[in-house]
Amino acid sequence: MARDPEAEISDGLRRAKPTDAARDVRRRPVACTSHALCNALGMDSAQVVERLYRGESGLRAPSRALPFETVCGEVTGTLPPVPGALAAYDSRMARLALALVEPMRGAIDGAVRRWGAARIGIVLGTSTGGLAETEAAHRALLAGRGLPVGYSLERTHALSAAGDLLAGVLGIEGVRLVVSTACSSSAKALASGHRLIDAGVADAVLAGGIDTLCELTVRGFHSLGILSARAARPFGRERDGINIGEGGALVLLEREGAAAVHLWGAGETADAHHMSAPHPEGEGAEAAMRRALEAAGVTPEQIGHINSHGTGTPFNDAAEARAIGQVFGRRVPVVSTKGYTGHMLGAAGAVEMAVCVKVLQNQIVPPTINLENPDPECDLDYVPNTARDCRVDAIINNSFGFGGHNACAVAKKFVG
Repeated sequence: MARDPEAEISDGLRRAKPTDAARDVRRRPVACTSHALCNALGMDSAQVVERLYRGESGLRAPSRALPFETVCGEVTGTLPPVPGALAAYDSRMARLALALVEPMRGAIDGAVRRWGAARIGIVLGTSTGGLAETEAAHRALLAGRGLPVGYSLERTHALSAAGDLLAGVLGIEGVRLVVSTACSSSAKALASGHRLIDAGVADAVLAGGIDTLCELTVRGFHSLGILSARAARPFGRERDGINIGEGGALVLLEREGAAAVHLWGAGETADAHHMSAPHPEGEGAEAAMRRALEAAGVTPEQIGHINSHGTGTPFNDAAEARAIGQVFGRRVPVVSTKGYTGHMLGAAGAVEMAVCVKVLQNQIVPPTINLENPDPECDLDYVPNTARDCRVDAIINNSFGFGGHNACAVAKKFVG
């Protein structure tokens, strides 16, 4: 008798939960020696975190005309130009990448001197690449104007282009990878960076993610019926969808080095439940969290804060809440920051991990904003609307993407 494919997947996920104490999957922690943030809240980490703690959203009406109502998280500051020798890589994604590395330049140059250019890698996550420029090129073709001068599919649009640009700007010669697994992309990039160091392939990795606003993503989520006309309300009773944002984050991971925070481990699953909907019981998410805890060598009781995926859609938030409750119960403060910035898709995991670094440094948990009426179906501690002083030694960061791509990472405060 043929088995139900969904039952096969569920059975596989249950078997994937850590049960074999003899199997050691723990990795050595890596130092997060530098990081940078850029999104709708600000052009640097200080601006972003200040507004997070104030509970101040960066969402506003989109600057481009759309045939429906929504709000977006747009980066509004001035982005640096691409150097002349690398001008062929010019795109909004490229300029966001340069804005991110500017404040990290001293730390990155120090890593190049310490380890050597060939021992430093770059791993980025993205879902759009230079798609906004390709949209403009397509419009030009349709209007009979031909491709814009300087447009190149390989250097302007390609998902790998930003990594190639950064390698050229920073003089990095090690392995370069790009991950594109929808909303888990940059969380997987951080996990891949950790693995490269643990395996001895690299001594340092510049890991993170960048995504930019474009019409394809905004219109696409609207066509799926999950784009909200107002600011997202993660875990709220009246939540009705997501907002799209842009921005990015980079984290410099090193085999060793002076750092207040270390990345201890990550867990990943691919439950393939549905092209765009999560498993209703959050089975893939639960398995990813358990694998991350096992890889980091920590127990659920040691986690002091959870940065949730928390998109604001009815199904996603309910499924994630169930998964968190299965692993951690109700005691851990859970926060979604997507009501501040919108969902940055492939960049979300890295941005939220950089926020986790700040929480571990400052011992202050930002609030989940727009949460006036918590959904009783999502019965967790969401730190509603006001930041909270909180003893936090270890954090887990959740990123769950279309197609059942789930990635969770554990970071811990360094105790010397």
